[in-house]
Amino acid sequence: MTSDQHSLFVTELAIYPVKSTRRLPMQQAKVVTTGFAHDRRWMLVDPEGKFITQRQHPKMVHIVAQPDEKGMVVSAPGMETIQIFQPEPRHRFEVTVWKDVCAALDAGDQAAQWFSEYMGFNCRLVYMDEGCQRPVDQRYALTSDLTSFADGFPFLLTSEASLADLNGRLDQPVPMERFRPNIVINGLDAFAEDHWQRIRIGSVEFRVSKACTRCIMTTVDTRTGIKGKEPLQTLANYRRGEKGVLFGMNLNHDNEGVISVGDPVEILDSLQSTV
Repeated sequence: MTSDQHSLFVTELAIYPVKSTRRLPMQQAKVVTTGFAHDRRWMLVDPEGKFITQRQHPKMVHIVAQPDEKGMVVSAPGMETIQIFQPEPRHRFEVTVWKDVCAALDAGDQAAQWFSEYMGFNCRLVYMDEGCQRPVDQRYALTSDLTSFADGFPFLLTSEASLADLNGRLDQPVPMERFRPNIVINGLDAFAEDHWQRIRIGSVEFRVSKACTRCIMTTVDTRTGIKGKEPLQTLANYRRGEKGVLFGMNLNHDNEGVISVGDPVEILDSLQSTV
């Protein structure tokens, strides 16, 4: 580790047990095949099996899911808290996440009724077990790389310095949770992560696969569930890439392990070019 890396460390870790629901902060997280344990292993789908997100339904930001040994406990405003059990691997059906099709497990009628009542339309909850495998886009990954129901990659990393740079350009600053990262780091200049190729956190090595293209979900106020125009509008003025507005980096991992808040981040390989 070079002298300029000694202050680079993890400041936040988070998972999102049900895709597109509220952030669950962690002090320590286990890295498994698909990313962090319990991260986006559950997902809401419409009757045709298509994934449902905050993009169209901002009220999902108020759903709180807490994994436990049985499955998870879920709560939301105006709803009774429910215990949802991890389904048995019996009947599978196809669900769609973007262009990917996976054979998921249905969480049952009780869970479907609870979520349908909260969302205001018919939907079902599905679960990704070990028999439901989703490869990462092969343009940016190894053939063995898998992910959960996340948009595309096992991990999203952001930096406090990059957020501070953005907030310095906004009339009203936004919290990091708008960007839904798994790993937040601090200790280097804003957007230094653009140049990384490989890093190590604790005993886990990561490949920095591509910059993350941001969508309208970043404009959802996590306290109110109301959409606005920022920070996407401002980011578009100075962080636009070939495929969209960029903030944060997508990661794949080479091994399993455990990482914690406070762990040092070691840069193993980096580029000098910009995004």
